[in-house]
Amino acid sequence: MWVSVGLLGQVFFTGRMVVQWITSERKRRSVIPVAFWWMSLLGACMLLLYFIWRKDIVGILGQSTGLFIYLRNLRLIYRERRSSLTAS
Repeated sequence: MWVSVGLLGQVFFTGRMVVQWITSERKRRSVIPVAFWWMSLLGACMLLLYFIWRKDIVGILGQSTGLFIYLRNLRLIYRERRSSLTAS
C-alpha cells in the first residue's frame, strides 16, 4: 500500500509541472496556476507519508520543507481573491 501512496504522490508532484506547462502554453506567458500549488501540496504530503514509512530522512526533510511554501502560496492566493471580492 505504501509504495502505491509514494507512486501516486510522485504522479501528482510531477503532474504539477505538466499543468503549469500547458497553462503557460495556452496563455503564451509563464503562469503558475492554483492547481500547481494544490498538486504540489498533495504530492508532497503523500511523498512525506511514504518517506516516513521508509524512514528516509533525506526524503522527509526534502518534502516537509516544501509544505510550508505550498501552503503559504495558497494562503496568499486566496487572501488576494478574498480582498478583491470585498473591494468590488
